[in-house]
Amino acid sequence: MFHTLRQPRWIVATVFVLAAAAVFIRLGFWQLDRLEMRQTTNAVGEERVEAEPIDLVTALAEAEGDLESLEYRRVFVRGSYDLSGEVLIRSQVHLGQAGFHVITPLVADDGWAVLVNRGWVPLGMDSPPVDARPETGRLSVEGWVRLTQTRPTLGPEDAPGDQKIFNRVDVGRIGEQMAHTLAPVYVVAIAENEDLPAPVDLPEFDDDGPHLAYAIQWFGFAAVALVGFYFLMRRKGIQST
Repeated sequence: MFHTLRQPRWIVATVFVLAAAAVFIRLGFWQLDRLEMRQTTNAVGEERVEAEPIDLVTALAEAEGDLESLEYRRVFVRGSYDLSGEVLIRSQVHLGQAGFHVITPLVADDGWAVLVNRGWVPLGMDSPPVDARPETGRLSVEGWVRLTQTRPTLGPEDAPGDQKIFNRVDVGRIGEQMAHTLAPVYVVAIAENEDLPAPVDLPEFDDDGPHLAYAIQWFGFAAVALVGFYFLMRRKGIQST
């Protein structure tokens, strides 16, 4: 077998197999690193969404511009809904039924506003303000923070000008047609009712993704390459004796 390994073509094959196995092993550890990152992200998200709510103004001040540190943070905000600025977000599903998310600006006493996702309505309610209106007057709304949504590379674009239906909660884009200065994030309201809009479910953080399975696959590929090459060389070595 060792005589066979000294042949040029088998030296090249050995180097190739060892290099391939090294790449597979590296990819396996990369997936384990991604698994650890995912678990950390899940733990942080779960901690934020289960924390005691704080005032959105306080949360924004403490973030000092680091808006990602606010994602899923439990907050409350006080103000009055401005139904004239209400818009809808298309392509939202609830219990298998297509519809919209209702986005309504909540205006604070000093004039600034925050977009609030009040929940889901069916396709028939396609003309905001929808026939599922919130309480009037000054309210305290509790929810969790979400970052502004951006258009993916191949995602649909929102038409220019004032619109009533959008593809995503793009705070900057929606703010172009608002009379108020908007907070740089939006809030998904928490509500307990059986009426419309149907509340958006609280986010769950118990999915670690496919990273462990992928890591096992890559390690398996490395083992197959090494073990298979060993038996191939052993067979060739036996045949050459």
